[in-house]
Amino acid sequence: MGLSAPAVGLGNGPGAGSLASAPGTARLTAMTLPAARSREGSSTPAVAPLSGLTEADLMVVAPVSLTAKTLTAIGKLPGVAAIQSVEAGELKVNNTSAAVLGVNPSTFRGYTAKTVAASNPLWQSVANGAAVVSTTLGKQEALSLSSVISVAGAKRQNLRIGAFATTGIAGVDVVVSHAVAQSLGVPASNGVVISAPHANPASLIMRVAAITPVNTTVEPLNTQTTGGVVSRAQATKMVTAAVSRVGMPYVYGAAGPTAFDCSGLVKWSFTKAGVNMPRVAAAQAMTGPAVSVSQLEPGDLLFYRTDPADPAYISHVAIYIGNGKMVHAPRTGENVQVVAADTTMDFAGAVRVDPVIAAALAG
Repeated sequence: MGLSAPAVGLGNGPGAGSLASAPGTARLTAMTLPAARSREGSSTPAVAPLSGLTEADLMVVAPVSLTAKTLTAIGKLPGVAAIQSVEAGELKVNNTSAAVLGVNPSTFRGYTAKTVAASNPLWQSVANGAAVVSTTLGKQEALSLSSVISVAGAKRQNLRIGAFATTGIAGVDVVVSHAVAQSLGVPASNGVVISAPHANPASLIMRVAAITPVNTTVEPLNTQTTGGVVSRAQATKMVTAAVSRVGMPYVYGAAGPTAFDCSGLVKWSFTKAGVNMPRVAAAQAMTGPAVSVSQLEPGDLLFYRTDPADPAYISHVAIYIGNGKMVHAPRTGENVQVVAADTTMDFAGAVRVDPVIAAALAG
């Protein structure tokens, strides 16, 4: 919840980090679903009725299962009101990279948008083994209700579409049950949705990062609690600064003004727009909410995984500049350049920077 990196060993210096989330989606205004059917005729328990709504503020995604001790520790952090354990993975839906979330439909429903949360048939379809697909992905792939999609992680399955609905959890394209997610090879309980409506987001992000495994991503889901994302004027100034460096050499560890590595270019360009960014891509990937490919705007950051030995590792960051293009510092021997943005293969997700969170992480 991508813009592809060309097959050039993209910069793997100080810019390296991790991003386990995927492109985002907007809140639901309408949804479509058929009557619920059990998966392959099996009987499934009835989904519990909605008991109330819970604000979803942060999404945590680790490359491995989170231990019960870690989950308990997250739940006890200052400001945390509630948590919901999930499975989260970047999988292939037909031929498109998509963020898939495995949930307990009885309890997770309360974390979603009001209209979605209230739909008993929708959550019963998840319990029955079907997939709820975001309206954005449904339109993008021209999918139809009750049709079958191929979902591939470490393993592949064909899943019936039980509903089209956008959950309101940024970065989520498909929702399935815990059992289905794990059968696709997603590590059990490798993610957590956190409700912390009164906590300082930047402070909480750093606290969560400190007690979770290496390469864990922590992203805000509600930018209203922080002051919002970069303004159009800031994004324009940042993109202009980045493009002005085209032709300058890639140098490992360099952050301008005449030489750059991938994350150095990002930090230098944002500084020109008055935004204080952390230095490495691991932290840059935590500086704002995930955005979907269909909603990319100039100034959004694009992250890539290119190391087959460590698929959770982010080895490159680029800046989306609009019109299907990005600017980046590729690797040693190359110069800063503008290329076509590619959201296939190695693409790990996109982030829209929140200056408040960026400054806190940089500090």
